[in-house]
Amino acid sequence: MIASFYPRDRHRHPQALTPDYKSSVTRSPRYPLLSIDQTTSERTGPTFGHGDINPGDNDLLLNHAQTGDPIGERIIVHGRVLDENAKPVPGALIEIWQANAGGRYRHRNDRYLAPIDPNFGGCGRTLTDDTGAYAFRTVKPGAYPWRNHGNNWRPAHIHFSVFGTAFCQRLITQLYFEGDPLISLCPIVRSIADEAAIAALTARLDMKTTASFDAIAYRFDIILRGQPATPFEHQLEGN
Repeated sequence: MIASFYPRDRHRHPQALTPDYKSSVTRSPRYPLLSIDQTTSERTGPTFGHGDINPGDNDLLLNHAQTGDPIGERIIVHGRVLDENAKPVPGALIEIWQANAGGRYRHRNDRYLAPIDPNFGGCGRTLTDDTGAYAFRTVKPGAYPWRNHGNNWRPAHIHFSVFGTAFCQRLITQLYFEGDPLISLCPIVRSIADEAAIAALTARLDMKTTASFDAIAYRFDIILRGQPATPFEHQLEGN
């Protein structure tokens, strides 16, 4: 069978150097990129399976709870992982990490003055099913300030890592939430010139999936490649 491939729309993805995003000035390439062959261990394995996922790994309301429920707005984030032809990608490992409702990460280098939530770990993982579907329960993360230029605040966001069947098959992106006024002010988001690409990073309210009297749902589909691909980090050379 001959597969269909589509040229990449380079106007959709951000440039490596965007001076308003301060750290891109030092991290963007100054010389032509080099192609480095991958090793056998990078191209093959590990192969992820259901044995690598524990029950509840995708429930951030429970997977780190010590004395009660985490503080914050309870949400469900769900969607599908698809290829450029809208075909499902089953068996993909998805990992997420995020700040708590106050905007603080459970990480020793996070010095933001918001308190740590003892019942919230901020990370989870799951595998897509046969239809490419995934789901997480969590709390909506808070905004937080960051040392960029002046009074910059990151909008509420969740980091996504999508694995294929090997560690080298990894794509990283961020989810934002519909209606957040900080999206249009964020230098990281504004490094993307294409408004449609920003929309592809924005999870939409999904009242049909909302759990009544429990959690509000947001839908976030991930497209791995092609012209409509979800913008991914460190993929400026193509994906």
